[in-house]
Amino acid sequence: MANSIKVLADKCVGCGQCVDACPFGVIKMDGALAVIDVDQCKFCGACVKACPATAIEMTKDAPQVGVDKNAYRNVWVYAEQRHGEISSVVYELLNEGRRLADKLGVQLCAVLIGDNIKAKAQDLINRGADKVYVYDDPAFIEFQDDPYSSVLTQLIAKEKPEIILMGATNIGRSFASRVAARINTGLTADCTSLEIDLETRNLQQTRPAFGGNIMATILTPRHRPQMATVRHKVFKEAKVQDGRKGEVVECKADMKTLLNRTKFLGFIKDASGHVNIADADIIVSGGRGLGKPEGFKLIEELAELLGGAVGASRATVDADWIPYSHQVGQTGRTVAPKIYIACGISGQIQHLVGMSSSDVIIAINKDATCPMMQTATYALEGDLYDIIPNIIKEIKASRCAV
Repeated sequence: MANSIKVLADKCVGCGQCVDACPFGVIKMDGALAVIDVDQCKFCGACVKACPATAIEMTKDAPQVGVDKNAYRNVWVYAEQRHGEISSVVYELLNEGRRLADKLGVQLCAVLIGDNIKAKAQDLINRGADKVYVYDDPAFIEFQDDPYSSVLTQLIAKEKPEIILMGATNIGRSFASRVAARINTGLTADCTSLEIDLETRNLQQTRPAFGGNIMATILTPRHRPQMATVRHKVFKEAKVQDGRKGEVVECKADMKTLLNRTKFLGFIKDASGHVNIADADIIVSGGRGLGKPEGFKLIEELAELLGGAVGASRATVDADWIPYSHQVGQTGRTVAPKIYIACGISGQIQHLVGMSSSDVIIAINKDATCPMMQTATYALEGDLYDIIPNIIKEIKASRCAV
């Protein structure tokens, strides 16, 4: 049975509430009667719920309960870019995607959408992609959910990938959910680990759950593709292999089919001048153990001396001691610096999830039994207001001696 929708003329009262409720703008008033453009209708049901006279009747196909999984092959990575620059999380996904593809015995593919972007395809091949699908068109000069979702959905329907990975960035979180809904599949967000069950070819997608108190492994056993977003800095970047060979597939979008309900007005760049904690090699973070917001002056001084960035626990951000952009953890940024210095941070699981991949962890805390001290590479027990000034003093002294 095909999807169908119609307005019951004998019930319609001409109130126009369905027109206002339709998110796709496919309902218009013809005098006192609502008229639906059935060819453009997405059958979302918003108008049915909004109609006070129950004058709209809709039937839909039964939901898909399974697919022919044998028809789906290859691992895809969405190559997120902004203004022609590939996001570093893409190289991390290519590293993990390469491992998964090799395990499944399939190709690793990347999807690149943008304007004047074709030259970047070789960068993706050099990082492990076997094939790169490129949509290079002025219509994609800036990311917008509707056209990007439409074009990726069309490509998925045509090529049938087995797995799709995206970065859990602002773009990825907004974009991936729309695509998953359109292709009627599941999506696991903010994954920290991925594995393959070779017997079933199911992707085992692990992420924090219940506020980070447990790690849940989620499967998509009856649908394909399997989709997941992955946090930045969870995996290491794929190494560059200059001159690596791969296939570039130039794709053309049918612009007539690309719905766009928004208008791009402009891009405002962050001009704060602060070091981005996600990209920093050294991070000095402060927690509730600082006792007061003024304590971050000490954290900032140490970070500046080390050439690093300032991080923070959620408790200090919630207390308005420091802006959210500094928050490390499950509800903040995931980081993996060379050195992470945790000052007065007890180390709840939500925070540890966001920084446990750091190469070296240095903890400063009065409580030697707290999780952060137990996790740390080096644990300094004592009052941070005694320890940090001494560290600063030694750093300054060593530089003066040189």
